[in-house]
Amino acid sequence: MKVKIRRELFDYLLELARSFHPNEFAGLLREKDGVFEEVLIVPKGYFGTRSVYFDLSLLPHDESIKGTVHSHPSPYPYPSQGDLMFFSKFGGVHVIIAFPYIPETTKAFTSNGEEIDIEIVD
Repeated sequence: MKVKIRRELFDYLLELARSFHPNEFAGLLREKDGVFEEVLIVPKGYFGTRSVYFDLSLLPHDESIKGTVHSHPSPYPYPSQGDLMFFSKFGGVHVIIAFPYIPETTKAFTSNGEEIDIEIVD
């Protein structure tokens, strides 16, 4: 299994992660025709150095939202226990971008925490 992300979006996600550093950021990923095309930053979020908090009831009902993305200010791009709990509730694909916010420190996971490949498409 692999997740496809449009190159422009992938580059933008890396830049978002850099701009929020040393805090985490979080967003929702919109998919079109099997490719992630757009990110929505979570509304009224608390973006801290160790986590992001937001009210799930504020999320839009949008059938095109098929995943999430968030950053880790550490160089560890793997899900924490808290991440895994969130993944199990939200479903879809989950992308983690770790410091220094480059392609090599970006990983994707299923809702049960299984790592999947990322394919960047033009």
